[in-house]
Amino acid sequence: MKLALLFDHFGPYHLARLRAAAAMNDTVGIEFAARSGEYAWDLADRSGLTIFTLPKGRDWSSSLTARLTECAPDAVAVPGWSSKGALETLRWCLSHRVPAVVMSESTAHDEKRQPWKEIPKRRIVSLFSAGLAGGRAHADYLFQLGMCRTRIFLGYDAVDNAHFARPQRLSEPVGEGFLASARFVEKKNLPNLLRAYAIYVKSCAADEAWPLTLLGDGDLRPRLEAMVSELGLQDLVTMPGFKQYQELPGYYRAARVFIHASTTEQWGLVVNEAMAAGLPVIVSNRCGCAPDLVRGGVNGYAFNPFDVEEMARAMMKMTKLPEDRLVTMGQESARIIAEWGPERFARGLSDATVCAREQEPLKASMLDSLLLKVLTRR
Repeated sequence: MKLALLFDHFGPYHLARLRAAAAMNDTVGIEFAARSGEYAWDLADRSGLTIFTLPKGRDWSSSLTARLTECAPDAVAVPGWSSKGALETLRWCLSHRVPAVVMSESTAHDEKRQPWKEIPKRRIVSLFSAGLAGGRAHADYLFQLGMCRTRIFLGYDAVDNAHFARPQRLSEPVGEGFLASARFVEKKNLPNLLRAYAIYVKSCAADEAWPLTLLGDGDLRPRLEAMVSELGLQDLVTMPGFKQYQELPGYYRAARVFIHASTTEQWGLVVNEAMAAGLPVIVSNRCGCAPDLVRGGVNGYAFNPFDVEEMARAMMKMTKLPEDRLVTMGQESARIIAEWGPERFARGLSDATVCAREQEPLKASMLDSLLLKVLTRR
């Protein structure tokens, strides 16, 4: 099969998925932008891959349709259903009778769902022939939007596990403290993380509190720096800034436990990274990855991100565990995430594509065509 795989931008996460997909099927990548709008990634190695970058400005839409027509794919994998690029791609697929596979990491609880918004969303989802979801919660939401269970496959959210895996044996002593990695924006819940950490520190005996490293950057940095000072955590909290992909494994190897505190998160790929590095994890139960990746007492714990006391107790629980127990939990993390790597993405995409091609070619009704036309002109 020949596949066209689309993303907003092929950063390190997406390149790993594209390489795995290309190893299984003839796969062409198309990106809507040459740079990520969220991460200051350096351009990663793209050798051996076929990737087309759409131009900026008014010509991107016609360039998209030209590239798709030129590629003549047997199926197209589309990132979501809300962006203009995704909707334009879906329009092309419908007009050329090419099956479209929606790649989704949305869940029913990502945000407050409004019934009047769900109705047009259901119509759009009905125009995809199959779906590739992140995990169970994401598959459930696709089902709620009307997609048949038998046409939904898993494996969308994956990172290059080998890049983050510890080069040493997992039985080695673990690192020094807690690690968090996130953009410094509201939904990452970093102020509450600092509040919880301050409670944890006060609960520890003298000199027994583990340090906390916050990787990332963003608009909240001044506020977070002020909080560190106000809470008296200057000697325990470090914020090294945003780190490039090649630098990240070293920070994971220097940590004991990874913590992710978001109040809403479609998946949370940093949890994949930490687990691939062999770390126990403490993860907000509002993260889409939690039901699939976090097994209470086995490789970590989930917590309510709005309850700072509960978050602090989770930190203390980890601190009190013996060293060999932390090592075992890290081993379990590595074992669990081994089933959620780029190869699973490639298998899921291939299975979704086969399923999509087995369906009758979809055709948009006049109402659907009007809806897509309106939405792509926003």
